[in-house]
Amino acid sequence: MSVNKQKYTELLQELEGKATLIAVSKTKPVEDLLALYDLGQRDFGENYVQELVDKEAVLPKDIRWHFIGHLQSNKVKYIAPFVYLIHGVESESLLKEIDKQAAKNNRTIDCLLQVHIATEETKFGLDENELAHLLIGKYPNVQIKGLMGMASFSADLQLVRNEFKLLKKLFDTATQTTHPPIQMLSMGMSGDYTIAIEEGSNMVRIGSLLFGVRNFNK
Repeated sequence: MSVNKQKYTELLQELEGKATLIAVSKTKPVEDLLALYDLGQRDFGENYVQELVDKEAVLPKDIRWHFIGHLQSNKVKYIAPFVYLIHGVESESLLKEIDKQAAKNNRTIDCLLQVHIATEETKFGLDENELAHLLIGKYPNVQIKGLMGMASFSADLQLVRNEFKLLKKLFDTATQTTHPPIQMLSMGMSGDYTIAIEEGSNMVRIGSLLFGVRNFNK
């Protein structure tokens, strides 16, 4: 088991009153998730649909599952019955499919719109015009709860800070135009969460600090 329980306790103290901690448990065994669950953690983030489905089937039902990876439209149906929050909605076609699958399951699915703020072309996300269009909220079985963004993977901390500042500015503008106002701003991961918190994030996605490096050789 590679769970850093001391770091978890320190993170909770650091984030108290500021941000919700999403424990990013991708590629980690069920035992590791249970170790944090036993300490009180209920919000877990997964990147892969099949892994999320498999873990949801065997872990306690009061876990709030966050899907934080790049979600393909044809896989929405597998997580629609139970997912708590989808972080990375980066197209209207995906939003439309989430709405369709939510209706089939007689529920409303909460989502965050992913905004492209990084310099890397490999990052997904909406531009400002696309964001404004999707914030209108014309899908009855989807509730837009906020925004999500990933900063550049860079040693230039001022660049990272500026990208978070941009997303916070877009978030503040969106709170004035959405009814009810959006409330969640998910930005910041293990390497940059402290900057994200300073720039207004109220939800951080922490994996390696809690679980150690990812295991891709399962």
